[in-house]
Amino acid sequence: MRQFDGDELLIATHNKGKAREISALLAPYVSRFCTADELGLPEPEETGATFIENAILKAQAAAQVSGKVSLADDSGLAVNALGGDPGIYSARWGGVDKDFNLAMRKVHDALGREEDRSASFVCVLALGWPDGHSEVFEGFVHGSITWPMRGSHGFGYDPIFQAEGYDISFAEMNPEEKQAISHRANAFKLLVENCLKG
Repeated sequence: MRQFDGDELLIATHNKGKAREISALLAPYVSRFCTADELGLPEPEETGATFIENAILKAQAAAQVSGKVSLADDSGLAVNALGGDPGIYSARWGGVDKDFNLAMRKVHDALGREEDRSASFVCVLALGWPDGHSEVFEGFVHGSITWPMRGSHGFGYDPIFQAEGYDISFAEMNPEEKQAISHRANAFKLLVENCLKG
């Protein structure tokens, strides 16, 4: 696998919460970060049919425009009783404003009286170079949907997701505890082992 040996990494996101989490996870390995938001890069249309396709699309869009090695993540909540939805449309369930309170309410309403509350958070990371090369890593955390929403930490669907073996939601965990077990942390572990420790 290709190693990242630069001193600045472009995080291809406009989501400040996601950028904070990613830079915290990679701070021991990368000296400087910038984001697509800070550089004023446009958000590419996510036309892929899978998390992998969308992560590569976002990483390459940022790398091509900026000339920098770019890291994109495509992640979402997959609810088994909803056939894997909201899945790659996780942010879009919140409407044009990406209102996750609305998105969480939609998940709750769609489940109705369904007994199967099992769900997983999925994270796919794509590290993209301006020459078109990409490395891809997947991480998962399994758990269940809980209601009502609980907690004020994290972002996205964290207030309604309870990881296996825990009795609190992701949004009730302190950031360090969540990062230790999250889908994103699992994907980053693979990224670090394969591309950053050289």
